[in-house]
Amino acid sequence: MANLFTARISLRDCAALCRRLGTALTAGIDIRKVLSREAQQGRTLAMRRRMTAINDAVNQGEGLAPAVAAARDYFPPLFQEMVEVGEHTGHQGEIFSQLADHYEHQIQLRRNFLASITWPIFQLSIALAVVGFLIWIGAEIGKGAGGAGKDIDFLGFGLTGNRGLAIYLSGVAAVAIVLFLVIRAANRGMIWVRPIQLGVMGVPVLGPALQTLALARLAWSMQLTMNAGMELRRALRLSLKSTSNARYIGATEPIDRAIAGGNSIYDAFCRSRCFPNDFLDTLQVGEESGSLVESMAHLSKQYREQSRAALAALTMFAGIAIWAMVAALIIFLIFRLFFFYMGVLNGALSG
Repeated sequence: MANLFTARISLRDCAALCRRLGTALTAGIDIRKVLSREAQQGRTLAMRRRMTAINDAVNQGEGLAPAVAAARDYFPPLFQEMVEVGEHTGHQGEIFSQLADHYEHQIQLRRNFLASITWPIFQLSIALAVVGFLIWIGAEIGKGAGGAGKDIDFLGFGLTGNRGLAIYLSGVAAVAIVLFLVIRAANRGMIWVRPIQLGVMGVPVLGPALQTLALARLAWSMQLTMNAGMELRRALRLSLKSTSNARYIGATEPIDRAIAGGNSIYDAFCRSRCFPNDFLDTLQVGEESGSLVESMAHLSKQYREQSRAALAALTMFAGIAIWAMVAALIIFLIFRLFFFYMGVLNGALSG
C-alpha cells in the first residue's frame, strides 16, 4: 500500500497537460519555455511543485524522461514511459497529443458513467438518511412519552438516540471508505485487489463490459507503443499494465516469457488463454502481414465504439445494484415498522 495515498495528477489535469505539451512541441516551442509556463500556471499546488522540479532538472541539462521519472507515482506509468519513448524517438509532440486523446476519452467515459448513476445514488442516500432519522427519533419520542425516558427501537437494531445514530453513521462511513479504497487500489494497480477484480470479471453483464473497456485500452496502448518504436517486450508489458485489469496484468509474465523464448506475439497471447477470439484473430493477421500497428489502431477504434455499449451495460448493472439496495432497504423498513406497530397493538390489547 506504499503508493495508495501518494499524490497523483488527476485525469483531467493530465489530459490538459498532454494537450498543451503536444500543441506547443508540435509548433516547435522550446521545451524549457513550455515547462517554465507549466510550473507557474499549474492548476494545483502539487502540480506546480512537480512541474517546477521537472523544469529545474531540464534547465540543468537533464532529460525530460528522467525528470518526470523522479516525480515517481505522481504521473501515470503510461505517461512516464511514453515521455521516455518520445524523447528517444523525437516524436514528443505527436505522442503527447495521442496521450491527450486517450485521457480525454477516459474522462468522457467516466463522466457519462457518473452522470448515469447520480440519481440512484441520491435515492440510496435518502433511504440511508431515513434509517438514521428513525434511529435518532426513537429516543426523542421515548423522552416525550409521559417522561418515561424509555427509548423506542423502531428497527430492532438496538440503536437509538444520538449514540445509536453515531454508531450507525460510523458503520456507513466505514463501508464507504472500504469501497473508496478498493476503487483507488484498482486504479493504482495494487496487487491485493486483483482477486476481487478476477471475481468481478466472472459476473454476467459486468464482466464482459469490463473486458471490453480493458481491451480498448490494451489495443490503443499496443498501437501507440509499437508505433513509437518501443522495444517489443517492454511495449507489451506496459500495454498489459495499462488495462488496469487483473486478468490481463496477470498474463504479463507468461506472455513475456513466451516472447523471450522466441514465440510469436500471437502464440504468446494464445497461451495465456484469456483473450477473446476477435482480438487474437486481429493480432495474428497484423503480425503475419507486417501491419500490426495498423491492425491494433483499427481494433482500438472498434473497441472504442464497443466501449460505449459496454459503458451502458456497466451503468445498467450499477443502477440495478443500487436500486436493489434501495428496494431491499425500503422493504426492510416497511416490515420492521409493521412488526413494531403490531407489537404496540398487542401490548395495548393485552394490557
